[in-house]
Amino acid sequence: MSHWHTPAELWEKLKPVAREMRHAPTEAERVLWQHLRNRRLRGYKFRRQHPVERFIVDFYCSEAGLVLEVDGPIHQYTPEEDAIRQEFLEAHGLRVLRFRNGEVLGSIGSVLDAIIAALGDSAGGDT
Repeated sequence: MSHWHTPAELWEKLKPVAREMRHAPTEAERVLWQHLRNRRLRGYKFRRQHPVERFIVDFYCSEAGLVLEVDGPIHQYTPEEDAIRQEFLEAHGLRVLRFRNGEVLGSIGSVLDAIIAALGDSAGGDT
């Protein structure tokens, strides 16, 4: 699996942005985080608002090479940027699962099932 090491000079720029994003999550991110934090989902460690190269992803599981993105209304206006970001992440060996806010808030069980299925396809964790 890819293990990311953001260059120190870039990390110094991204760190305050990531910290601010962690302190002001969307409602959907907050709900999903309650199910991912402290290895609650099958023993996998997730980080939130984590830098991967030059991007800050919503949730990242290093041992599974899995990125989770929770897309709010802003994403309907940025499909090109989202496509470039996803292509970059996938080109570096990461799998990206995207969920809309409404999916997380209205069908958290289905969202968790999809994440568990993706984790089951990878090595690691306490499955």
